[in-house]
Amino acid sequence: MKVFLLAGEASGDKLGAALMAGLLKHMPNRPEFYGVGGPLMEQAGLKALFPMSDISLMGISEILSKYRFLKRRIAEAADAVIAGEADVLITIDLPEFSLRLAKAVRRRKQVPSVHYVAPTVWAWRPGRAQKMSPFVDHVLALFPFEPPYMQAAGMSCDFVGHPVVNDPCATRGEAQRFRAETGIDDAPMILCLPGSRGSEIKRLAPVFGKVVEKLHAARPDLKFVLPMAASVVTLVKDQIATWPVKPFLIEPRSDVHAYSQKRAAFQAADVALAASGTVALELAATQTPMVVAYDMGFLSRQIIGRMLKVETVSLVNLITDSKSIPEFIAENCREELITPSVLKVLDDPMGQIQAMQSTMQALGQNGHPPGERAAQSVIKFLAAQ
Repeated sequence: MKVFLLAGEASGDKLGAALMAGLLKHMPNRPEFYGVGGPLMEQAGLKALFPMSDISLMGISEILSKYRFLKRRIAEAADAVIAGEADVLITIDLPEFSLRLAKAVRRRKQVPSVHYVAPTVWAWRPGRAQKMSPFVDHVLALFPFEPPYMQAAGMSCDFVGHPVVNDPCATRGEAQRFRAETGIDDAPMILCLPGSRGSEIKRLAPVFGKVVEKLHAARPDLKFVLPMAASVVTLVKDQIATWPVKPFLIEPRSDVHAYSQKRAAFQAADVALAASGTVALELAATQTPMVVAYDMGFLSRQIIGRMLKVETVSLVNLITDSKSIPEFIAENCREELITPSVLKVLDDPMGQIQAMQSTMQALGQNGHPPGERAAQSVIKFLAAQ
C-alpha cells in the first residue's frame, strides 16, 4: 500500500504523524509513506518530496505573491502521486494547496482522495464543500457538527476527534516549578500568544505590546510570559524590542524543552491573550481563561469579512454555541478594547470554565486517540472502494 500524504504546517504535521502511526498499527500490510510533511511525519517514515515550509503560507496577499511558485509545487506533487502509483492521496488541512493538488491528480487519474480537516463551510464560503466533492471522496472531520455538511455535498465523512484532547497537560506541580524558576512565584500571570506564523506575529505583536503596557500600568504586579516557536524566535524578539514592558520569553533550546515549558506556562497562567485559532483549544484543555484577538491584512479583512456566516470565531464559543470567550477581531482588535476585557477575565475567570469543559467533551476527550480513529476511518473508506 502506497500512501501519499501532504501537510503544510506544524498542526498538519502533527495530525499526519498520528494518522501514520494509526495506519501502521491497523493496516495488515505495512504501508509506504511519501509526500510532503514536517519533522514529525518524517520521523514516522515519510519520504519527503520537498520541504513543508515551501507551502506554509497564510493570507490572500501572501498566497498571491507566490502564486507561480505554488503552482509549480502543485504540479510537482501531482506528478509524484501519479509516478509513485499511490493507492490513496491524503491531504491534511491547508485547503488552498491541498484541494488544488487533489483536483490536479483527479484530472489525470482516479486515485482515492481523502482530506483531513473539513473546511469550515459552516463559518464561511459554504459552496466549498460542493466544489471539492468532484475530486475529494472522503473527509476526516475534527468537529462533531461537520459530517452532515460534507455528506450533503456527496462525500463520505467521519468525525475522528480533535488531537488537542489527546495532548498531555502539565501538572500543577510543573506549573508551580515554572513560576518558581521564572521568578513569577505567586504574582498574577498573563500569557501572550500572538500566533505562530510570521504574518500573524507582525500584525498582532504591536497591538499585544500596547495591551501589555496598559495592563502593567493598571496592575504593576502583573507578570507576562510569551512562548516562542523555534521558527519565529528572531522575528518575535525583533517585534517585542519596542515593547515598553518586556515579557519573559520561553526560548526553545530543544523541541522537548519548548514543549514542556509551553505546557507548564499554559497551566500556570491566570489569563491568556491569544490569537484566534487552535491555541484556544489548547488553552481550554488546561482550563486557562482567555481573551481572543485577531486581525488580518486589508484585502483578507475585506473579502473574508463579507463571507463570514458566524458571529464568533473562537472555537470554544462555536462548539458550545456561546459567547463565553471575549473576542476582538479585525477593526475591534485595539488595545483600548482588549485591555479592560483582560482585566475583567482576570478578576472573574469562572464564567469560562464550564464552556471549556464542554468543549473538551464534545471533541472526544477520554475516547480513542484521534490518530487511530482517523486511521480506522481511512481503512474503512479504502475497503469500500
